Amino acid sequence: MESKTIKDQLNRYIHLKENPKRIVSLVPSQTELLCDLGLESALIGVTKFCVHPHHIRANTNVVGGTKQIHLEKIKALQPDIILCNKEENTKELVEACETICNVHISDIFTVDDSLELIHQYGEIFNKTKEALTITNTIKKELEGFNAFIKNKPSLKVVYFIWKSPWMVAANNTFINYLLKLNKFENVFKKESRYPEIVLNESTVNKDVNSVLLSSEPYPFKEPHRRDVQEFYPNATIVLVDGEMFSWYGSRLTKAFKYFKNLRLSLENNQL
Repeated sequence: MESKTIKDQLNRYIHLKENPKRIVSLVPSQTELLCDLGLESALIGVTKFCVHPHHIRANTNVVGGTKQIHLEKIKALQPDIILCNKEENTKELVEACETICNVHISDIFTVDDSLELIHQYGEIFNKTKEALTITNTIKKELEGFNAFIKNKPSLKVVYFIWKSPWMVAANNTFINYLLKLNKFENVFKKESRYPEIVLNESTVNKDVNSVLLSSEPYPFKEPHRRDVQEFYPNATIVLVDGEMFSWYGSRLTKAFKYFKNLRLSLENNQL
């Protein structure tokens, strides 16, 4: 191919002399997207949190986590490009990666941002046809879900992501954006990002309809439902798939069916 210059989602220019053939992905949801674009064989490095597809860590070099990486290990792999995310990877990590090769940074708050990222990957890796198939599927699924949710009542919710300390998803997050799509009114929408909260009689909102306990990053399980029910006695306590609420990229092809089933289960009180 001819050399080309593209922008990432922070409007940083990336100069490519050829299609990158050796890829390091430092974001789990982006690793899944790359594989769904047909780029699994080009992945030479992933994080320990990259769990989809399930075999990816066994077949690829694990180069650390999303906050801490083995820089020398990545250097030795001689990647053509490293894929990062503004929220999941630190500024210092990104700057270190830039000493090795080109770095693409994603920045996701909406479905449109996700569609843009998929388009950018299609352009970078010469997978425009595959990218279009994924984006068209997401658009179709979203359209169907919007029709389904249109006349549903709004429900007040709290979305927990961590325990000890208790932490919730608030405004300026992709999770909050998806909560709004579900017509879930986030009780902490006036807070920013992922605040710590104190659970006691004076701080708990008694009007909450549902409390959503995410499967990640903290792995909430059945016993935690009882812990939280004590503070929200009138709410339905639900264990939810955190990947559906926080993974962008190709995971969105599955998310809206999940959201529909979640709402139907809440309506039928089958949780």
